[in-house]
Amino acid sequence: MRILIALLLSFATVAHAENTGLMSGLISAPITLPVRMFGKDLTLDGYVVRPDRPGRFPLVIMTHGTPGGWDDAFFRNIAKRTPTAFNTPAVALAQRGYATLSIMRRGFGLSGGSYSEELLRPCDYLAAERIAADDIIVAMAAARREPWVDPDHILLLGHSTGGLTMLAVAERNPAGVVGVLNFDGGYHAMAKPDEACSPDRLVGTVASLGRTARVPALWLFAENDRSYGPELAHRMIAAYTAGGAPARLQILPPFGTDGHDLIIGAAAETWLTVAEPFLAELKLPTAVTIDLPEPAPLPTPTGLSPDCQRAFASYVAIRSDFKAFAIDDKGACGLAPASRTATEARDRSVAECKSNTSGTACHVYAVGQRTTEN
Repeated sequence: MRILIALLLSFATVAHAENTGLMSGLISAPITLPVRMFGKDLTLDGYVVRPDRPGRFPLVIMTHGTPGGWDDAFFRNIAKRTPTAFNTPAVALAQRGYATLSIMRRGFGLSGGSYSEELLRPCDYLAAERIAADDIIVAMAAARREPWVDPDHILLLGHSTGGLTMLAVAERNPAGVVGVLNFDGGYHAMAKPDEACSPDRLVGTVASLGRTARVPALWLFAENDRSYGPELAHRMIAAYTAGGAPARLQILPPFGTDGHDLIIGAAAETWLTVAEPFLAELKLPTAVTIDLPEPAPLPTPTGLSPDCQRAFASYVAIRSDFKAFAIDDKGACGLAPASRTATEARDRSVAECKSNTSGTACHVYAVGQRTTEN
């Protein structure tokens, strides 16, 4: 296992050397972590963004939420998930001297094993979150041994069900973990999007997790979170801290039409300015030490629909060498904002474009910050 991890991280360095455009000064590449769980060997799908220089860095481990529904579409959806969804916060933190590791739990993305977080009973999800925490614990154990990781300064960052997962990790007070950032942590009703799966049971779940957790935590919830609004967030943190867990809640301004995905879609400065005092209390870095080059100008394709014009403006601003934008001749488009590789970005952008058009041919217009057309 040790040799395989070293080889994969060597690949990460090589991949970075060939793709330095928008990420000069940083290493960014996919990683596969081999782990052993419940007597079985499997791999977890991950993505690393870290400073491109020698040394050990505080490690931020990130994990994701869970889509709604419970049918074949649900399993197709989770299989398409990618750890690069955390690219925006990962880049911002790496600029401040952190190594970031985004991990897909079992059954998500390219991670091995089957989906293991199903609810044993309706709205009874404490056991499911503790199972999800197992994935993070084993991934963290593997990452702590790497030469670029400071094993005594680990920050956990989770979104939605991933936020609850990180609280379930903190419940065990693992060695090296100094803090938790919980973004909009909760668990929705599988059959009813935008609705908590019994608010009372959600409050009871965090109360259970808070009885033994002694890792400081900052909870960040958007004011317009359609799944877990401020009233529920206040109830949850009151229950969590009643057992002695050290935590505080910060309600962030509204973001878009649904603030639940703020950590994924908003600029990092939206929440970093609020989180910096918490990070400073933990003796973690807050200042930018790696300045990234400004994105090169990129001409807008002609004939784009208004929605695609907005999508292209977003594309230009994304900090990733592994992004792609596809178009057709009718004004439709497809955006792959951050992928594991350039090839994956190309494929995803074309597939997205085809899903948005009426059968006309789609082709890749740009990869990274360069067009593919003369």
